[in-house]
Amino acid sequence: MAPKKALKPSKETRSPPAIPSWPALSPRLPPPKQRLTTLHPGIITTPLLPAPLCATYRSFLATLPLTVTPVSNRKTHALRVNDRFSVSDAAFAHRLWRDTGLGDLVTRGHVDGEEMGEEARAELWGGEVLGLNENVRVYRYRQGQFFEKHYDEENMVVFDAGAGRKGEEEEEEAGGQGAVRGRTTWTLLVYLSGRETGCEGGETVFWPGEETYGGFETVGMGRKEAVVAEMEVGMALLHRHGKECLLHQGREVIKGEKWVIRSDLVVRR
Repeated sequence: MAPKKALKPSKETRSPPAIPSWPALSPRLPPPKQRLTTLHPGIITTPLLPAPLCATYRSFLATLPLTVTPVSNRKTHALRVNDRFSVSDAAFAHRLWRDTGLGDLVTRGHVDGEEMGEEARAELWGGEVLGLNENVRVYRYRQGQFFEKHYDEENMVVFDAGAGRKGEEEEEEAGGQGAVRGRTTWTLLVYLSGRETGCEGGETVFWPGEETYGGFETVGMGRKEAVVAEMEVGMALLHRHGKECLLHQGREVIKGEKWVIRSDLVVRR
C-alpha cells in the first residue's frame, strides 16, 4: 500500500489571511535550559519557550480565524481532524528562529551535550540551514481529534533572507541576500500545551520499525516499539521529513486542547 501523506491545503483563489499581530516572543527561556536531545535518529527535542509565554500564545491563537482541516477522499492522504490557521509570514518565522534561541541551537548548539563540526551539522540538518519556512501553521486539536499515521514531504521554497532582520549585525549575517532558493528538511512542532494545561493524549508517536517515506531502512528497522515524543508545554520537536521521514502520528486528544505552532527548517539548495 502506498504510504500516506499529510494533506496539503488546496491553493485557494480567495485572498490570503491577514498577517497576525503576533505577541512578542519574550521573555525567552534561559539558554542553559535549552538543549538538543536525540530521542531517535531523525527525532530531536529541546525545551524552547517558557510556560508564561505559551499561555500568552494560547490565548492569542484562540482569537485567530481557525478553520476545520478539510477531509480528503484519497486513500494516499492521512486523516487529520483538527482546526488550523496558516499564513505566509517571513518576518514572524525569523523572529521564531531568532528570538527563541532556536537558531543558535540549530546552527551552533551542542547535540546530546556534544560539540558538532560544520560538516556533521550540515549532514544532520540536510545542508546549510537558512532558517524557518515562512509558511507558519497553527494547529488546535480538541478532545477526540487526532492525526493518523503519515509521512511529511519536503517542499521547495523561496527563502527571504532579509525578512525581519534588524541592525547591522543581522544585515551582515544575511549577506545582502534577498530571495534564496531553499528546501525544507525537518518539521518543527512547538507545543504550547501539555499535562500542565489539562491536555491528555495528543503525543506524537514515531514508528522506526517501518520504512521511511523514501523506502529506506531505518535504525531500528523491524522494531515493534514506538518512539513517543511526550508533549510538554514549551517543548520543540524537530523530526526529519522528506525521503528520510519516519512514519508517525498524532495521538487522539483525550482531554483538553492541544495547541501547536508548526514550521520547517529550510536549507539552501
